[in-house]
Amino acid sequence: MQVLQVQLEVGPDPAEVGRARRWARSRLAGSGIGEDEPLAETLILLISELVTNAVVHTGCPAVLRMLFGAAGGVTGTVRVEVADASDRPPLQRHADGDETNGRGLELVDGLADRWGWQPEGVGKQIWCEVDRRGPVRPRRVPPVVPQGGETREPAPRLFTV
Repeated sequence: MQVLQVQLEVGPDPAEVGRARRWARSRLAGSGIGEDEPLAETLILLISELVTNAVVHTGCPAVLRMLFGAAGGVTGTVRVEVADASDRPPLQRHADGDETNGRGLELVDGLADRWGWQPEGVGKQIWCEVDRRGPVRPRRVPPVVPQGGETREPAPRLFTV
């Protein structure tokens, strides 16, 4: 299987999140994922959440990577990685009704087929994967825990990506 990887350096400024979204949209289109596809919107939302978390919660520059797996010329799994220089593990919060923050990793958990984090250099990498398939069926995938990191088991979903 071939894998295409593209990456963008993101500065420690919340305005960089918009730039990361624009960059990601152009890379998705270049990989054959149309901007009107639900998959594209899901990936842009995931990218927005992960980059926002890196920029806002660490105050450090980050690197956004997208990896496109291809089999027979069709994109299979799309992996999004955001690496930053903070060694603090991500903390999934459960925001109350009126709170304006604290839902980012809950969204990632609900939208991604898989997600997790692992140490990278002096910091960490948070990643998520979305499979490009037909309707998503609820399933149980055993979690894989990398050394020193954490992986979340996906919650069953009843919508399509």
